Amino acid sequence: MYSSCGDLGSAQRVFDESVLKDLPAWNSVVNAYAKAGFIDVARKVFDEMPERNVISWSCLINGYVMCGRNREAIDLFREMQLRKTNEDLIRPNEFTMSTVISACGRLGALEQGKWVHAYIEKYNVEIDIVLGTALIDMYAKCGSLERAKRVFDDLGAKKDVKAYSAMICCLAMYGVTEECFELFIEMTRSSNMKPNSVTFVGVLGACVHRGLIKEGESYFAMIIERFGISPSIQHYGCMVDLYGRAGLIEEAERFIASMPMEPDVLIWGSLLSGSRMLGDIKTCEAALKRIIELEPMNSGAYVLLSNVYAKTGRWIEVKRIRHEMEVQGIKKVPGCSSVEVDGVIHEFVVGDESKEDSERIYAMLDEIMQRLKEAGYVSDTKEVLLDLDEEGKEMALSYHSEKLAIAFCLMKTRPGTPVRIIKNLRICGDCHLVMKMISKIFGREIVVRDCNRFHHFRDGSCSCRDYW
Repeated sequence: MYSSCGDLGSAQRVFDESVLKDLPAWNSVVNAYAKAGFIDVARKVFDEMPERNVISWSCLINGYVMCGRNREAIDLFREMQLRKTNEDLIRPNEFTMSTVISACGRLGALEQGKWVHAYIEKYNVEIDIVLGTALIDMYAKCGSLERAKRVFDDLGAKKDVKAYSAMICCLAMYGVTEECFELFIEMTRSSNMKPNSVTFVGVLGACVHRGLIKEGESYFAMIIERFGISPSIQHYGCMVDLYGRAGLIEEAERFIASMPMEPDVLIWGSLLSGSRMLGDIKTCEAALKRIIELEPMNSGAYVLLSNVYAKTGRWIEVKRIRHEMEVQGIKKVPGCSSVEVDGVIHEFVVGDESKEDSERIYAMLDEIMQRLKEAGYVSDTKEVLLDLDEEGKEMALSYHSEKLAIAFCLMKTRPGTPVRIIKNLRICGDCHLVMKMISKIFGREIVVRDCNRFHHFRDGSCSCRDYW
C-alpha cells in the first residue's frame, strides 16, 4: 500500500520491521524504488534478495527501461535466462517480454529485438494485444517497417485501438502517408472501435511530414466534431508545426493565440522549427526566448538562439549567449549516432576518436567523401553557424556522428547490407544529402531515425521527399 502511494520511507520502514520477509514483500520494495526512479537502490535490494521469481526480474528490468537505461535492461534479461529457481529456469511472462522489447526499440537494436521475438515464439509466449503492440512499436523504432506490418497483420481479429494507433503512428513517422490514411479509414469503419488522442497524433503527424494543410485542418476538426475528443497540447503542436513548415507563420501564430491552454515548450518548438526553415530570424528569436523562459536550463534552446544570431552575423550576441551558458553550467547536448553490427550497439559522437579502429573509420570516411565529390557532391555549409571560413565549415560537417556511423557500417558489413542509424538530434541538410548519394553510389539501403522522423534512403532518394 505504501509503495503504491509513493511513500517509500514508510514502505521501507514496514519492510525493515517485518520479522518474516516473504517474496512478495521483497518484490514490493524493488518495484517501489524502481518506479520512483531510484534504480540503483532497487538494484541493491534486488541483489540482497534470498530468492527471486519472474516478478522480481520484471520489476527491475522495467525500472531500467523507465530510467532510460535500456542496455542494462537487456543485459539483465540475458542474465535472467541463466538463473534458476528450484532447478528450473525462470521463464519471462508477457510483461517481461513487452518491457524488453521496449528497451530494444528505444536503442534501435533490431537484431536483439528479433532475438527476443524468436524467443517469444520458441517458448510459445502468447502474443496478446499488449505484446503485439510492443512488437509493432519496436520494429518501427528499429527501422523495419515491413516487420512491423507483419506483426500487425498477424494480430488479426485481436487488433484494438492501441494496435491501430501504433501502426498509424509508425506509418506517419516513415512518411507513408496514403497508407496511414487508409488504415485510419479502416479503423473508423469498425463498429466497435473509435480512434483516441494517440491515433490523431499519428494522423496529424502524417500531414505534417507531407505538408498537407487541408487534410490536417480536416482531421483536427474531426477530433472534436466527429469523435468528441478534447484536443491535447500534442494535437495543437502538430497543427502549429504543419503551418510553420509550410511557411504559414502568421497562421501558426493565430492558431497559438486561439489555444484554450497556455503554449508550452512543444508549441514554441513547433513554431521555431517552421521559422528556422524559412529563415524568419525575428520569429525564431521570439520563440526561443519563450522556450528559455519556460525551461531556463534547456541547452538546445540556447544553442539554437546562438545559431540564429550567428546566421545574421551578430557575433557579439553569440558570445553573450555562450558566456551565459558557461556561467549557468548549461552544456550543449552532443550529436550522437548509434548503429547495431553483429548484435552489438556502437555509438559515435561528432569528431569521435575513441574507437580502437578510429584511423580506419576516418580513412573510410575520407574515401567515401572523395567518391561523392567525384560524383558531384558539394557540401551544404549553410547550417554550420560557426565563425569559420568555408574550408573550416566543410571540416566541421565531415565529422558529424552519422557520417562516422555510416563509414563504420560500410567498413564492417557486407556490400548490400541495409544500414540503420539512430540519431539523437535532427539530421542536418548536408548529412541528408550525403546519405542520399551513398545509397546510390554504394548500393546501400539506409534508414536514419532522428529526433523528428524516419528517413529511408534508397537509390539516391529519401522517403521524406526532402521535406522534414
